[in-house]
Amino acid sequence: IPGTSRSGATIIGGLFLGLSRKAAAEFSFLLAIPTMLAATAYDLYKNWQLFDAGDIPLFVVGGTAAFVSALIAVRTLLKFVSRHDYTVFAWYRIIFGGVVLATAYSGLVDWGTVY
Repeated sequence: IPGTSRSGATIIGGLFLGLSRKAAAEFSFLLAIPTMLAATAYDLYKNWQLFDAGDIPLFVVGGTAAFVSALIAVRTLLKFVSRHDYTVFAWYRIIFGGVVLATAYSGLVDWGTVY
């Protein structure tokens, strides 16, 4: 389904299998670890010739910032889903989908060229 994220799909799958909201979210984030590591390794391998030794400090700082940000985001989302259901995310998708359809049909935005 276009617009459905990997984490959204795995969380929904976990809920259908009877997991709690928190367990489904934890499972989804655990599945993300090998996926992200493999994607990063592949991208580094594919573009190794573009890197310079001077880039290493930038990668370390950027990777550290991304890791800390991800930990904060995951912790925040896990706290949220342990106390609330996913209704807010469903409404967000419905409203955003309505905005996309309205702007596409009105000609206000050509979503075929927006990336």
